Amino acid sequence: MIRIDENGFYGKFGGAFIPEMLYPNIEELRENYLPIINSEEFQVEFRHLLKDYVGRPTPLFLAERLSEKYKAKIYLKREDLCHTGAHKVNNTVGQIILAKKLGKKRIIAETGAGQHGVATATVCALMGMDCTVYMGAVDMERQKPNVERMRILGAKVVPATSGSQTLKDATNEAMRQWINNPVDTHYIIGSVVGPHPYPEMVAKFQSVISEEIKAQLLEKEGRENPDMVIACVGGGSNAAGAFYHYYNEPSVRLIAVEAAGLGIFSGKSAATTSLGKLGILHGSRTLLMQTEDGQVVEPHSISAGLDYPGIGPVHAHLFDTGRGEFVAVEDEDAMVAGIELSRLEGIIPAIESAHAFSALNQLSYNPSDIIVINLSGRGDKDLETYIKWGNY
Repeated sequence: MIRIDENGFYGKFGGAFIPEMLYPNIEELRENYLPIINSEEFQVEFRHLLKDYVGRPTPLFLAERLSEKYKAKIYLKREDLCHTGAHKVNNTVGQIILAKKLGKKRIIAETGAGQHGVATATVCALMGMDCTVYMGAVDMERQKPNVERMRILGAKVVPATSGSQTLKDATNEAMRQWINNPVDTHYIIGSVVGPHPYPEMVAKFQSVISEEIKAQLLEKEGRENPDMVIACVGGGSNAAGAFYHYYNEPSVRLIAVEAAGLGIFSGKSAATTSLGKLGILHGSRTLLMQTEDGQVVEPHSISAGLDYPGIGPVHAHLFDTGRGEFVAVEDEDAMVAGIELSRLEGIIPAIESAHAFSALNQLSYNPSDIIVINLSGRGDKDLETYIKWGNY
């Protein structure tokens, strides 16, 4: 059984390893988040916004040409059709309502690919709350359209200029800011990472993805369970959402796709389950790419959203127990898969999502199998990267 205990652990992964100054913030959240989000008042507002603002349910689309090529029945869960262009908004809608009920006036967030930043800026504009987003300077350069979207929405975008100047460093900056402003500020973490209760809370908000898949497959195929669910994993919120209602359905294969960058052992990779070992990152015990003396190894991926040196504790547990199957896809193969989806189905995916499609080349399955791929975001933000790559 995949479950979380009262201290926020999935098996040996998770918990809250935090500096003393963060304890009041985390404790306030831990004590209040379940009573709030389980209340009828919260659920009514959350479901209303998911339907009328985000645009849920998102379609489950039978990709006939892709299915013909790969000799299986392949459905795409169209999270790219959410307002803001990715699954991230499911979580930010939930957390902004929670922050409001906790009496917070100010929101901070971190972002890699910029989609979570845009989703946070969006809900802050909706609710009239002050918003500051921390983003690695390198990611700001390669995801310029999302930086400008955040600014148009009224958010302040602060560059993180330490370390590799990517997602890890943006998260560090956001946590420092939260320590300094504990009373009026809520930190909207964008993935299933960080100290408890964040990993489980974010997964709960994203679980609407698998909730819908079950209902949609029942309607289309007469069964709730596919044979396989495939999703990319950086921190892993889209995968957690797509897997959530299938954790304890052993007949459903859960395929998590990491970024191998220039090659798993090239020194330019983000394939955490291949390269990582047990460590503490951003407040939780998980698998982490690190040196012999415990220093974080800088990750690399062509996709800003997968450019992270660890994975969420639930995914570390899925890997450790063998419940999840983990594969790694190199930059070049992900780009090829992104163009292939564009040509076969008329959908340009985010490069993060393209990694999930490339995994089809590494997996074995039967022609009768039903495969659901979580198309977690659209490729508008990545056009410059596609253009620079150029092989189309």
